[in-house]
Amino acid sequence: MKFLKTKLPGVFIIEPQFFEDHRGFFMESYNKHIFDEAGLSFNFVQDNHSCSKEAGVIRGLHYQLNPNAQTKLVRVATGAVLDVVVDIRKGSPTFSQWIGVILSEHNKRQLFIPKGFAHGFCTLTTDTNLLYKVDEGYCPENDRGIAWNDPDIGIEWPVSSPILSTKDEKHPLLKNTENNFCWEKSS
Repeated sequence: MKFLKTKLPGVFIIEPQFFEDHRGFFMESYNKHIFDEAGLSFNFVQDNHSCSKEAGVIRGLHYQLNPNAQTKLVRVATGAVLDVVVDIRKGSPTFSQWIGVILSEHNKRQLFIPKGFAHGFCTLTTDTNLLYKVDEGYCPENDRGIAWNDPDIGIEWPVSSPILSTKDEKHPLLKNTENNFCWEKSS
C-alpha cells in the first residue's frame, strides 16, 4: 500500500496494491499491521455502506463532535465519487481548507480521514456504493454537519443543483456550526 500525503495534515490517499487477471482482481483494502507501520493505528469498530442510485447526490459535509468524533477509512466498491474533506480544527493553519479526491471502483483509491475533519462526497455515477470504516459508532446527539455550498469553504463540486437529503439541506455554514475540535501543534 502507498500512503500519499495531502495538503491537509493527517489526511492520506491510500493506493492499495491489487492483483488482476482474467478472473477479476484481489486486493487488501485494510491490513492493521501495514496501517500501524504507517503510523495510522486505529481500532475500527464499525463498517458502513452508503448506496446512491443517482449521479449528482451530495452527502455531507458530516462530522461528530468529541467524544464521539470518528476517524474514517473510505473507499468506493462500485461507481465513483468526488470525496471531500474539510479541516474544521480551530486554530489549524489549514482551517476551512478542503481537498477533493476521485475515489472509484477503477482506481481503488481510499481516503483516510482523522478526527477534526468534515467529510462529504458527490456521486459521479449511478449506483455508487461507498464503504467506510469508523473508529467510533454513530452518536445522534453529536452528529453535526456543514452546508455543502458554504462560500467561505468554496468547494468546487461537479454539480450546481445536487440531490440532497432534507437533513443536508439544513446544515449551517462552518462559521455557525458547533465544533469542539482544536488544532494542536503536534497533530
